[in-house]
Amino acid sequence: MGPLLVGAINYYFSPEFTDVGYAPEQPVPFSHKIHAGDLGMDCRYCHNTVEAAAHAAVPPAGTCMNCHGVIDAELDILAPVRDSYNEDKPIEWVRVHMLPDYAYFNHDVHLAAGVGCTSCHGRIDQMEVVAQDQPLSMSWCLDCHRNPTPHLRPLNEITNMAYDPAEAGYVASEDPDRQRELHPPEHCSGCHR
Repeated sequence: MGPLLVGAINYYFSPEFTDVGYAPEQPVPFSHKIHAGDLGMDCRYCHNTVEAAAHAAVPPAGTCMNCHGVIDAELDILAPVRDSYNEDKPIEWVRVHMLPDYAYFNHDVHLAAGVGCTSCHGRIDQMEVVAQDQPLSMSWCLDCHRNPTPHLRPLNEITNMAYDPAEAGYVASEDPDRQRELHPPEHCSGCHR
């Protein structure tokens, strides 16, 4: 009975069951469906460091106010954004996608390789409330590192949520714009530094 219980706990308390679907309440009910979906805003407008840094920046209120200083400027729901902007204090967003401190992940390396946002984050453009779409577990990451091909796309399609490499018939090894061959690390120090 002991090994069976340990196995069940390991299985049902894995990130697949504990983190997938995590969708915390945010201080401002921001809709990615409206912004990235209906309006077609590119991820990089708000997450402007994603191609040049390890982390995707959470936009300051000034980014929001670029539009909302004019569009829907007086909506009550945007009061925390206006207050944040006027008081020069950050909005206290609740992080959705979290990795343990002992795991290193670099956004810009993945995007430069042609891994699209949807591979890890799912169809954010269809989410009214952002939820974790994938387990982000070590085994899940290693599965991709061992076989990255299904997740690769042309570099000009990395933020296109509707792009499906298989449907488009994309073959990374035949892409003349690829500058280097991919060899994602499978050794411990690739992610544990």
